[in-house]
Amino acid sequence: MINLPLNVDFTGKVVVVTGAGGVLCGEMARAFAQAGAKVAALDLNEDAVKKLAEECKAEGYICEGYKANVLEPEALEAVHAQVLKDLGPCDILINGAGGNNPRATTDNEYQHEAKEGQKTFFDLEPSGVDFVFKLNFQGTLLPTQVFAKDMVANQHGCILNISSMNAYIPLTKIPAYSGAKAAISNFTQWLATHFAGSGIRCNAIAPGFLVSNQNRKLLFNEDGTPTPRTAKILAGTPMNRFVESDELLGGVFFLCDDKAASAITGVVLPIDAGFSAYSGV
Repeated sequence: MINLPLNVDFTGKVVVVTGAGGVLCGEMARAFAQAGAKVAALDLNEDAVKKLAEECKAEGYICEGYKANVLEPEALEAVHAQVLKDLGPCDILINGAGGNNPRATTDNEYQHEAKEGQKTFFDLEPSGVDFVFKLNFQGTLLPTQVFAKDMVANQHGCILNISSMNAYIPLTKIPAYSGAKAAISNFTQWLATHFAGSGIRCNAIAPGFLVSNQNRKLLFNEDGTPTPRTAKILAGTPMNRFVESDELLGGVFFLCDDKAASAITGVVLPIDAGFSAYSGV
């Protein structure tokens, strides 16, 4: 049971959440279910979303889990057909699938500090960079192509993308992920404009620094002590702490609520404990 941040009623709404097998988007899916929505939880990890659906149902909520590869249009179309059958047409789409890959990450922050044996900018694998761009950008574009058709047909709907602090100022070591998230922010504005006359709003959130399985090795040493990177992050964060996953929910609910955010489209909302506001001085 999640302590919901806002008293928003999504009863009757069909909410599709990609990447719901992960911690952040799984929590979003659970929160929407608690708020009355009929949730379709999508992820490549079928066991994770099936488990999520079972837990939600056990608590009396409506949630179905579906195996879905956000990079395969035909697979997405098949899932869409099943969601239509099980829950109905999509009202809200949360494009949560994304992430980084070690093949697109450098070992050093600065080239002049590179040591022998480290993976530098010149060692980045094209296949790794390509995968990160596809996962984040096409992994948002393709589900939108599939599920936004329902919204166009009904002349109503909401799309929420997941951007990042990287979209504002790129972080060291992760050039592909930074570039891909910048593309997501740009794409959010493009979609907002493209669908403005179709009754569809499109916004994004830009989470600050959260501790997750994807970035844990960058933030903490094997013995659990913080890395120098963590010290830099917290020094540049006015609230001097990481963002908790449940702190994203208020912004998510607000942007997806047609009454509260009826005139809001094309924005990227930072939820970052002040990181994007601080100049370092």
